[in-house]
Amino acid sequence: MAEKTDPQSPALHAADSHELIRVHGARENNLKDVSVEIPKRRLTVFTGVSGSGKSSLVFDTIAAESQRLINETYSAFVQGFMPTLARPEVDVLDGLTTVITVDQQRMGADPRSTVGTATDANAMLRILFSRLGTPHIGSPKAFSFNVASISGAGAVTVERAGQKVKERRSFSITGGMCPRCEGRGSVTDLDHTQLYDASKSLNEGAITVPGYKGGGWNSRLYSESGFFDPDKPISRFTKKELQDFLHREPTRMKIAGINMTYEGLIPRIQKSMLAKDKESMQPHIREFVDRAVTFTTCPECDGTRLNEGARSSKIKGISIADACAMQISDLADWVRGLAEPSVAPLLTALQHSLDSFVEIGLGYLSLDRPAGTLSGGEAQRVKMIRHLGSSLTDVTYVFDEPTTGLHPHDIQRMNDLLLRLRDKGNTVLVVEHKPEVIAIADHVVDLGPGAGTAGGTVCFEGTVEGLRTGGTITGRHFDDRASLKETVRKPTGVLEIRGATAHNLRDVDVDVPLGVLTVITGVAGSGKSSLVHGSIPADAGVVSVDQGAIRGSRRSNPATYTGLLDPIRKAFAKANGVKPALFSANSEGACPTCNGAGVVYTDLAIMAGVSTTCEECDGKRFEASVLDYHLGGRDISEVLAMPVTEAEEFFAAGEAHTPAAHRILQRLTDVGLGYLTIGQPLTTLSGGERQRLKLATHMADKGGVYVLDEPTAGLHLADVEQLLGLLDRLVDSGKSVIVVEHHQAVMAHADWIIDLGPGAGHDGGRIVFEGTPADLVTARSTLTGEHLAAYVGR
Repeated sequence: MAEKTDPQSPALHAADSHELIRVHGARENNLKDVSVEIPKRRLTVFTGVSGSGKSSLVFDTIAAESQRLINETYSAFVQGFMPTLARPEVDVLDGLTTVITVDQQRMGADPRSTVGTATDANAMLRILFSRLGTPHIGSPKAFSFNVASISGAGAVTVERAGQKVKERRSFSITGGMCPRCEGRGSVTDLDHTQLYDASKSLNEGAITVPGYKGGGWNSRLYSESGFFDPDKPISRFTKKELQDFLHREPTRMKIAGINMTYEGLIPRIQKSMLAKDKESMQPHIREFVDRAVTFTTCPECDGTRLNEGARSSKIKGISIADACAMQISDLADWVRGLAEPSVAPLLTALQHSLDSFVEIGLGYLSLDRPAGTLSGGEAQRVKMIRHLGSSLTDVTYVFDEPTTGLHPHDIQRMNDLLLRLRDKGNTVLVVEHKPEVIAIADHVVDLGPGAGTAGGTVCFEGTVEGLRTGGTITGRHFDDRASLKETVRKPTGVLEIRGATAHNLRDVDVDVPLGVLTVITGVAGSGKSSLVHGSIPADAGVVSVDQGAIRGSRRSNPATYTGLLDPIRKAFAKANGVKPALFSANSEGACPTCNGAGVVYTDLAIMAGVSTTCEECDGKRFEASVLDYHLGGRDISEVLAMPVTEAEEFFAAGEAHTPAAHRILQRLTDVGLGYLTIGQPLTTLSGGERQRLKLATHMADKGGVYVLDEPTAGLHLADVEQLLGLLDRLVDSGKSVIVVEHHQAVMAHADWIIDLGPGAGHDGGRIVFEGTPADLVTARSTLTGEHLAAYVGR
């Protein structure tokens, strides 16, 4: 063997000198010329108050540029089918690697999307049953609830040796879709009593559907159709008349000399109302749909979505419907027991996928769980599953608050996964607020010092120890611990829940105290949301603020979302003697060049589109003549450019005194959104800001009981204190507040705790503790009790 003669280590190879991701001059959203150097193959945590620019730096700059550069490696033809991405506002981005983003976007709420179809587990199960299932019924398609069984036959013309010959051909596809519910698992029924009053005639206004009352065209279509007597009560219609009224196929006719299409009331409502997304409906129509439409389990497939053939084929007595309904941890054990050498590679891959679910703390789900019902944290962890066993290294993984929705008991498990990804040689970037995750970082980047325009700068870069002593907001609050209350409030009454069996709840009886702050806690999957959202009586006057995304385009802003713009427009109209529509950028007052968008967008096909500030209105969104009207010395564009705190003062007194606007602005300040500009597009708000905006809107609702679903999601340690103050104010004003929460600070601050468990899925669904936080800490009888005791230092 040759010996090394040179005792000096060889010079560093040029390829090993790229150890940093360098960002210089980042200006996306509120970032102010930010420059950072992020070490590769290390775990870097980005922290800072909500709205300080963390997501702008990590997602909108680093991840977006990496994705854009990867897309550019494809041909122009392929790029035409991909989303076009503009280059982020940044001077230098150096040392980038391929980025895999695991964000908290909810999964599509398509009724046919399930946990199994969103991962590869269902595809592998279908192949398994098509190979091993008895009786054999066909290919993997025969086990898919998204494929319908179809067959056909007919004559085709083919050309052979210059001759055209007609041949008879037939084909058939065996699918697994249940024909009754079309693979949805539930069927919709319309409650006829909500559509019409059978004791009245059409001329007396029998139809009770919104938009069909009075003498409008919708009601005239039926009363003047000639198919039935409009003066006869519907209860006396013949079978034929009732069929024509409710179900008749589209028929062309003339009514009052105008050509119209007559159609039965039920298909007409289904097309006009039920085909729309419920969230986008006007409130009164949504209310009608909630009343009139009932979703019932499909009687033919019993909710399994599969036809009889797919359910008849079994492996060891288990059909694919049974397998998908099992808890994933149980399904993993069943697959482990299948020793079939003919499908060994498939079993190994399926086994690995199911074990990943269990490892990441989602073993309590089942593969037939609709993807739209997963929480943001669950959806994010489902997306992580495909990356856990990946052999790729030198990849940058970007996580958006991976501990959202996790009990302190599960956070340790998530930390282990992040460290495992790092130890395989990957760069891991995490946007996070929880001190337990910040503590395991190799490198910390703290943004701030404030939110919105007061943020967007790097306050600290370095180690966790350096952060503790660095004097930033995050450093100062890093070791904050909320203490248990000396005295707790006395309940003014109770909300009774009896025999709750939603999802995994096991016949739960519980009295939720009213007039106090009640926290419902337990490990992820223990049944908290099922108890709160599925079991509280509908007549309890409950205002529910969940984590569902706010829907809104770039034309929507806090002013339009909260209803603040209406009193502002009326105040401007009254002060200037003109109509309110002039002061809406989506109506008559819009700049004609950019249609009130403030920017002119140029589509460049395969290249990223370019948006330039409108030269006509200079980005103000309004026609020049509208800006001549003033209220309190300001025009409408200047008012919309105000931060909430400034606008609150502006509408509080003087010429601009508008009580209705002032009340809404006060609520926005109460939830800690004083720094937001009231005309800022909703698309630029962070997750935490959107949830607090939703909370501010609901604070005006006439409900006595508020149910909040993890209000600390996306909140910085410093903001949690403000949230606790807000919850106290709500309770002190006579409201009852029920919070589903994992954050120990909120638990410690509660008057009453209801702890579910002891585990997740079928290991949960029971009440394991009811009482005050002090009693829970003293007893230490549950996982929550142990973690809370450690948190408060008992």
